Amino acid sequence: MLHIRKSEDRGAAEHGWLSSRHSFSFANYYDPVHTGFGPLLVINEDRVQPSMGFGTHSHQDMEIISYVLDGELEHKDSMGTGSVIHYGHVQRMSAGSGVQHSEFNHSSTKPVHFLQIWIAPNAKGIVPSYEEKYFDPSSKKGQWRLIASSDGRDGSVLIHQDTAIYAAILDGHDALNFAVDKTRSAYLHVASGTLTVNNIQLNAGDALKITGKTTISASDANNAEILLFDLPPTT
Repeated sequence: MLHIRKSEDRGAAEHGWLSSRHSFSFANYYDPVHTGFGPLLVINEDRVQPSMGFGTHSHQDMEIISYVLDGELEHKDSMGTGSVIHYGHVQRMSAGSGVQHSEFNHSSTKPVHFLQIWIAPNAKGIVPSYEEKYFDPSSKKGQWRLIASSDGRDGSVLIHQDTAIYAAILDGHDALNFAVDKTRSAYLHVASGTLTVNNIQLNAGDALKITGKTTISASDANNAEILLFDLPPTT
């Protein structure tokens, strides 16, 4: 079964330095129909103005993934990690028993555009950890590229949950299928561009909730970049 989540129906937050769109309930935005999808709790599409960002703040028991679409995102945390990531990078921070971090636009001239993703872990109180990897766009062109998984296979970042995240870049005649098992669920998010999935036209920011045994077919794309979350069954 497929349920569409339109971009324009997401929660909106405008703070001058930050423009954000919330796929699920977050901060001052609450929608009882969209409080998460299984362990997937947050997909925020954030645009941060030059030299601005999120000051030091705390997290606990959360898998936090940043997926940069454009610009430069600077990260610092209480584990001593500091880095600047760009398009193609995937950053994972397991907050575990508690961590403090900050996120800033590293550029003084150009906005940074990224997705911030939160996934509930399958264990609480673990030792906090950090990981980042670069996935060349060619590895996502016309195919699913595993970027995060519960065991770090195929060069993906490791997340503490029975979840796999795939990324793909599709254009023109590119076509992809993905079979969702009856014991699983899935969430497809369009990060950029347009495409058709199972005869449903999707634009940037749109998403599909997928439950039950389903094969999704993506085609007719125009510079589309998509993320697919293979999740435990929703209740």
